[in-house]
Amino acid sequence: MKGTDMPLALNYTQGVMTEEAGLKAGKKITEAFLKWHGLGGNKVMTPNVTMQIQALPKNGALSGGEPVEGAWLECKTPSFALAARDIQVGFFKEATDIIAAAAEGRLPLDRIYSNVVHTVDGTWNLDGEAMTNSQISERIAQG
Repeated sequence: MKGTDMPLALNYTQGVMTEEAGLKAGKKITEAFLKWHGLGGNKVMTPNVTMQIQALPKNGALSGGEPVEGAWLECKTPSFALAARDIQVGFFKEATDIIAAAAEGRLPLDRIYSNVVHTVDGTWNLDGEAMTNSQISERIAQG
């Protein structure tokens, strides 16, 4: 598939984890996202859950206006993803645990942040076509 769907982003300050640990964490978080939505191995969704991973410079993040070391996970999804409370709690707990393990004790849990941004229905692009939530759901059912 040429389009992308459900982009995830993992950002962390340099020194919090190695590049290799960041890549492994990204893979595990992607797998957890699919698992919590019952889509592990789905041929439509698996290649369309993308992730950008970026190490920020040491002073590239602020908290209260001051430099801070941390990790941030942001999930941009259609409104039907990460909508049920049990999925929210389960996925973000697992993702936080994955990030904490990747940091190998260098990052306290209160410096791991996460959020979800639900997008406007009809703005997801799969195979070069803007799709509604219903159209995406139909496509997922095929996989």
